[in-house]
Amino acid sequence: MSQINFAALCERGKACSGFDAEDEQVLMAEGAKLIPYLSAVTEQFYQDLQQIPAAAPFLEGRIDALKATHKAWLETVFSGPYDEAFAARMHKVGEVHVQVKLPVEFMSSGTLLIKKHLIPILTQVYADDVELLGRMVKAVNGVTGFCLIIMQESYQSSLLAQELDKFMAITGISRALFNNLAAAYKDDKGSAAA
Repeated sequence: MSQINFAALCERGKACSGFDAEDEQVLMAEGAKLIPYLSAVTEQFYQDLQQIPAAAPFLEGRIDALKATHKAWLETVFSGPYDEAFAARMHKVGEVHVQVKLPVEFMSSGTLLIKKHLIPILTQVYADDVELLGRMVKAVNGVTGFCLIIMQESYQSSLLAQELDKFMAITGISRALFNNLAAAYKDDKGSAAA
């Protein structure tokens, strides 16, 4: 398969989530204030997940390790920078979820559960500054949507790879031949022609 253009994925993820330069600036300036609360968000997140029977196989015997990984991930979400390297890290998070066969809907519900616990924290931290509270809520919505879009790209890439493997098995086309055919049909922007 071709290499992922993380710069393009980052740009597309920001556009689709509405995560803009103002959001990035406010998170870079204010994100450190949220770090002390992220352990509690992680604890509440995993308490919620443990109430979902379908999540049990993905949690069993791994809760402590998952909590540590989750908290570290949240810290990167609130510290930036939100660039190509950040997009690559978020994509890797998605890949890990694909590898453990986590259903894609858990990615969306997980993002919502995180925001469920972050929004009350924001209202507490920014109780004396309603304008900044509004900017932070917007930024948190933007960054979590941005992360989700990039992580879900891993699922789409995986599904495409599975379908391509089936196609090649059925047709007998080798990977090298397929790649050569695909390269021959690139448009002037470097993406496959439709």
